[in-house]
Amino acid sequence: MNNIVRKIKKLFINPYYLFLDKISHELYAKKLGVNMGDNCHIYGKVSWGTEPWIITLGNNVHVTADCRFVTHDGATLLFRDQEPTLELTRPITIGNEVYIGARSTIMGGVTIGDKVIIGTGAVVTHDIPANSVAVGVPAKVIKTADEYFEKAKKESLGLGHLKYEKKDKALKEYYHYKG
Repeated sequence: MNNIVRKIKKLFINPYYLFLDKISHELYAKKLGVNMGDNCHIYGKVSWGTEPWIITLGNNVHVTADCRFVTHDGATLLFRDQEPTLELTRPITIGNEVYIGARSTIMGGVTIGDKVIIGTGAVVTHDIPANSVAVGVPAKVIKTADEYFEKAKKESLGLGHLKYEKKDKALKEYYHYKG
């Protein structure tokens, strides 16, 4: 009976979620059970793992394409014949004002503090303190978010306020694109 129910769910519910993910990545994450604060933005597909309901995103969190949230340690499967009850599943907590770069992986048991930047491709295996920039595999703090901000202000093109076509046009002019 359970097998039949599983097949019916797979046929009808999974396509619904796939369709929903194309409309709104934020709504899709909420429907899966991700706990999201206000003003969260999800850019592209994100893997929320098998226990999305133990993932919490604070306010003003930006999660970019191809990120992974891994709440469990699947390697325990290798030892289930010796210890059938073996299970390592831990929540993930993301603070407020956090940017997670593309293709980053956040492991279970991790807490990321407020005002944190996680660099592209980072693998976060331990807690990251507030006001930090963390990069690498495994992720390490390399500077404060305040230091990043000061450097970014000096190097800014001054176009961040523009949207879509206007920004595209301004960038093409800035870089002398003749396409």
